[in-house]
Formats: sequence, structure tokens, C-alpha cells
Amino acid sequence: MTNVEKISVSATPRYADLLRDAVGSGAYASASEVIREAMRDWSAKWQQRGGDIEKLREMWAEGKASGAATPVDFDDTLAEARQELKTARRHGG
Repeated sequence: MTNVEKISVSATPRYADLLRDAVGSGAYASASEVIREAMRDWSAKWQQRGGDIEKLREMWAEGKASGAATPVDFDDTLAEARQELKTARRHGG
């Protein structure tokens, strides 16, 4: 494997046992393989979280730009949503 950097990671006894069990069962060839898979999974989650945060920022900016807040009657809003759902179901939505 080219361009790798060796690092040391501390783990709780529980995680260390899980890692050893994964290798001992033959599911993984080495502890490094387990850690690489865990890093790939974590990396995907980290990137998704970054995208989620950016989307929230965009939505926040859009909301602020839409003008001042106005009072909303929750019962009216709920009734409107239910009617839209009913209409959508009638039309195959």
C-alpha cells in the first residue's frame, strides 16, 4: 500500500475486543483493514453531515430573506395540510 501513514489509536477494551474478534473470525485480514473500513464509513457520514449543515445554512438564509415572521394559526395550517394530502391521495400522489 503506497502513501500510508502509521498512526496510533486508543480504544476502549470493548472496541479492542470487537476489533480482535473481527480479525479472529476471519472477516478481516488485519486490524488495519477493520480501521480502514470504519474510516470509510465515518468519512461518508462526515461528508453527509457537512452537506446537511450547508443545506440548513441555505434554508436559514432563505427564511431570513423572505421577510418578517407573521402569526400563523396552527389549526388552520393543519387543516390546509390535511386537505392537500387528501387531494394528493385522490390524484394518485
